[in-house]
Amino acid sequence: MSRPARLTLLLMLASTPALGQSTQDDVPADEAAIEALAELEAQEQSDASSSVDLPSLPGLFARALDNDADLARQRLELEAVEQEEPLARSQLLPQLTASGGYLWQDSTNIQTEPDDFGLDQEATRPGEIEEQYWRVQLEQPLFSLERWRGMGRADAQVSAAELDLALVERDLALKVSEAYVNAYLASRTLGLLEAQQESLELQVRQANRAYELGVGDRINLLEAQSRFDQSIADTVEAENDLDDALSELERLTGVRPAFEGHRLGNLNAVDIEGDLGNGQDWLERIVQNLDVQRAAAERKINDQDTSVRRGGYFPEINLNLSYSDRVSDDELRESEDYRANVEVSMPLFRGGYTVASVRQGELRTAASQKALDNQRNLAAQEVRQRLRSLDGNERRLEALGQAIESSELFLEAAERGEQLGLRDLVDVLDARASLYDQRIQFVDTLGNFVLDRLALESAVGDLGREDLERSMDLLMRITQSGDGDPAR
Repeated sequence: MSRPARLTLLLMLASTPALGQSTQDDVPADEAAIEALAELEAQEQSDASSSVDLPSLPGLFARALDNDADLARQRLELEAVEQEEPLARSQLLPQLTASGGYLWQDSTNIQTEPDDFGLDQEATRPGEIEEQYWRVQLEQPLFSLERWRGMGRADAQVSAAELDLALVERDLALKVSEAYVNAYLASRTLGLLEAQQESLELQVRQANRAYELGVGDRINLLEAQSRFDQSIADTVEAENDLDDALSELERLTGVRPAFEGHRLGNLNAVDIEGDLGNGQDWLERIVQNLDVQRAAAERKINDQDTSVRRGGYFPEINLNLSYSDRVSDDELRESEDYRANVEVSMPLFRGGYTVASVRQGELRTAASQKALDNQRNLAAQEVRQRLRSLDGNERRLEALGQAIESSELFLEAAERGEQLGLRDLVDVLDARASLYDQRIQFVDTLGNFVLDRLALESAVGDLGREDLERSMDLLMRITQSGDGDPAR
């Protein structure tokens, strides 16, 4: 807006009395109210000129990676599942076993006690013997389709477990980001509400003074008091929201970051990247969505498991090598054996077990394919929803930015009118309170925009540290304020 047009609008607003209010009823502000307003403006300028760095969002996420118990649990689960690979491999490697024992035996038979059987001859074998024996056996599978395919199933299980860990990390990043943005919004809203509450307190004092002088009515006083009481309630709610967000951050990260003392800066510093590109391009990237990849991994597990079950139809061939040595008091029982044999086993009938097992695996594979299709549809819906939300938030931010500029002009006009005696302090405070409300709406919308953008990147599997840094940078731009009234 050009300077002449701006001055014209200010003069028009300044010369226009408030709707439904006569200029004859204007009550000049008392010196205490004027001093309180001056102190409020000075405090706002001091807060606006101070620049405090926000807690690092990537840094908090890094701490959450080391602190979160659920993530630690998932890491241990991954390590446990990784043991499936050596377990499956062990079924293909040689199996070496050793056994041994001690035997005491007291036998009565025709060879040990021939007298008992009416024979007149000497015993040919001792009746009571002790012996020790030991054996070493080596078994090497030569062909087992079921065992070979078990390796593929183990690989699929490990890949799925790695995706489970990635999903927990992604969800943790979103939780930390959401708690961070909520804490930021609550702290900014709390600061604005506290400043608004001070303005409304001055408005109540002015309305009460007008009522006491007999130039104001009780309705205006009750309205001012009602707005002031509502601001107190909103402040309490903002304090609770801030405590909840900080508690969530402390649970996730192990630390309680400080958002207090930060003030909202110049909202014109917000630079929204409006062009998100073609929506179809985003939809084509849902194959990278972690939920979609996890569903695909589950389907692969079921497919590999079905393949293992089908291996039950095929024979197995094993090579067995063994050595045994037996030392006994009975010379006829002493032996030293070397054995080598190839064994072929072919399942012929197991009561229908193999058929039912294969059918079960096929049904689970078909079910996992439907689950994969469902995850793709959900990911596509999430992308479309986030794109619409981002577009709506962008347009709302633009509209709120224009509304804030208009409110700033009206506030300047009210202040100029109050100086010229055409407006009173109540008009100035009304304009200031309206501007606070619009700034609160702007900050809330910006927070929704940040969370929607993070959710969109998550929906296409591209959420990373740079996205957290970009979100924090966007919030920093409206936190690093310059000189001037923070209500503008």
